[in-house]
Amino acid sequence: MPTKITAITNQKGGVGKTTVCAALLSCLHQRGARVLGVDLDPQGSLGFSLGLDIEHCATVYDIFRGAAQPEEVILQTDTCDILPSNILLSAAELEFNKPGREFLLKAALSKIQDQYDYIVIDTPPALNILTVNAYVASDSLIIPMAPEVLSLLGVSQIKETIESVRNYYNSRLQVLGILLNRFNARLNLSREMLELAQQIAAQLQTKVFQAKIRSSVSAAEAPAHGVSIMDYAPRSKPAMDFEALCQEILGESSSEEVR
Repeated sequence: MPTKITAITNQKGGVGKTTVCAALLSCLHQRGARVLGVDLDPQGSLGFSLGLDIEHCATVYDIFRGAAQPEEVILQTDTCDILPSNILLSAAELEFNKPGREFLLKAALSKIQDQYDYIVIDTPPALNILTVNAYVASDSLIIPMAPEVLSLLGVSQIKETIESVRNYYNSRLQVLGILLNRFNARLNLSREMLELAQQIAAQLQTKVFQAKIRSSVSAAEAPAHGVSIMDYAPRSKPAMDFEALCQEILGESSSEEVR
């Protein structure tokens, strides 16, 4: 099976991209898949939330500037392998300005992707060169959004970037779906945002995932313990929702092993 590469993306911050990324990595790992997480956010949240010391290690930034090979940067966690990042990556927009800079991540992953079944990329809350690198390297996108108007605006603004990447760099890029996070079906606002999300999904030629992630204190606590919600509170509502999401993405009718 060829490696499947998926980016978790929304230019709006605070919609739960890192939580989604960590949960998916854990779900896939639990199915026996070989998984790699790539942190393209200079805040380094993915590596930190999975227990890494991101301030004292080589990072994606070192790969991009040619100071290290991907296999030298990969770190292991109980959940998955990680290509970490930290604040140094925030210089990418200015520092990496040569032709072909959109392909830095794709070139790096091409050296190691055969070692993995799935690669999941956590993107920054911006439509910058790092996000474009994620789109160029990926087969598909998952767009998390919180049930609030500003989050919805972030989703609608992604459309132009996706179309540009498809036209110039990566014609195979598809949107797997929009994922509603911190969803409460009892609230009018959540129901209204679901309707608007479905309209935007139609514009992106995709869907809103049937699985919707409910709120829980445990989801906020998990990063402080260096594990995903799936490992920290596997019986919590968000963990069950992420399990349903993973099944939906993989096309499973019930939990089964990745072969």
